[in-house]
Amino acid sequence: MNIKLIEKAEKSHNLNKEELISILKDSSIDKILFEAANRVREKYMGDEVHLRGIIEFSNICKRDCLYCGLRKSNDNIKRYRLMPDEIIDLAKKAVGYGYKSIVLQSGEDSYYTVDMLKYIISSIKKLYIAVTLSLGEKSLEEYKAYKESGADRYLLRIETTNKKLYEDLDPGMIHDNRKRCLRDLKYLGYEVGTGNLVGLPNQTIESIADDILFFKEIDADMIGLGPFIPNEDTPLRDFKADNFTMSLKVMALVRLLLPDSNVPATTAMESLNRNGRIIALSSGANVVMPNITEGEYRKLYAIYPGKICINDTPNQCWNCINGKIASIGRTVSKELGSRKKAI
Repeated sequence: MNIKLIEKAEKSHNLNKEELISILKDSSIDKILFEAANRVREKYMGDEVHLRGIIEFSNICKRDCLYCGLRKSNDNIKRYRLMPDEIIDLAKKAVGYGYKSIVLQSGEDSYYTVDMLKYIISSIKKLYIAVTLSLGEKSLEEYKAYKESGADRYLLRIETTNKKLYEDLDPGMIHDNRKRCLRDLKYLGYEVGTGNLVGLPNQTIESIADDILFFKEIDADMIGLGPFIPNEDTPLRDFKADNFTMSLKVMALVRLLLPDSNVPATTAMESLNRNGRIIALSSGANVVMPNITEGEYRKLYAIYPGKICINDTPNQCWNCINGKIASIGRTVSKELGSRKKAI
């Protein structure tokens, strides 16, 4: 039965909620699911892997999310923020390594004004690369200013489409506002990235199926799916999580339902499995997002424990991931990596 559903998804790119739940609950068909997702990736995206270098420029955050090590109540973390010219310099170095796309990511840090961010974005755009922002919830006017300065993409995970779960885990935040942000970003013409955390406390298979359908409903341009990894400096430190395979299944189903969207092999997957990103690239993913932040900042952006490559240089990361991609017969793209919708 579930094999037939996978065949249906591979051909039609549609499943309903009950069909998604049935596949998510069935561990006997995982290999068939991953192989189908890989075929769809090859058909629609080819064998190129897009590398997007992440600059984690501030670990200061005004939010207090229960699952995140950057939460404002965490007094065990050394805080930092990079100055605008430091951020621009890291982007210049990334271009020197070979990156065609970077992601500017931070906690929700009010230090960075709109004018400051406009300066950073417009300066980096002069390098002729794609710029993704991952800065959290902003107003329509702020998003508009960043877009006009040259920002191409914006990444804002919905985390979970379950309103109660979201608001329980993100104190003071409003689920409807999260959705408003995604609507605003679409309206302004960004390539919109979203995604969820898989394996959160009190999360159900049913709500994960809702998440997948939400990505399909908004026609997300990029979907980042990460396993929840408990952080010892958060209230969820004692929660037991084993989410690698379920995260892969969600990622594979996303590929089947959104065949031409960009899907990263997330770093968190490799924190749980030493070959996590290669396994993900062989199960539907077509993007990798290496860290190009330098020095101790790589350790201090501690959203979750066990982050890989924190002692490596950006150049070492570039060489390492290029080697891994080549080892599975894939190539690193020389393009900007924009979504190309299938006709």
